[in-house]
Amino acid sequence: MGTIVICIILAVVMAFALVSTARKATRGGGCCPEREAEEKRVKIQDKNRHHYPHSVVLRVDGMTCGNCVRRVENALNSMEGVWADEVLLAEGKVHVLSKSQPDTMTMKQRLNKAGYVVLQIL
Repeated sequence: MGTIVICIILAVVMAFALVSTARKATRGGGCCPEREAEEKRVKIQDKNRHHYPHSVVLRVDGMTCGNCVRRVENALNSMEGVWADEVLLAEGKVHVLSKSQPDTMTMKQRLNKAGYVVLQIL
């Protein structure tokens, strides 16, 4: 009786493994599917640092790859007068420049909507 239960459990585990492998093969693996169209970069027109007197550093959780970096940049760069100057994937930090006093709540909401969590505002 015990052998039958163990065989059934192993069969279920094998089925889940096969389904997961098939899904990764067709859609890609990781956080950003390989076959997903690459998101276009939101370009900043004004890249003169002197026009951005305010700055803030955000600690962001959930970034795992280059596509994540682009999504974070796009979420912030789409805001008026905001420039995601540098996104440090390994550190989970984003250096943001702003032409006016930074609206950190809106930044948090934009990043949250993009699938990331702001852990800390430095």
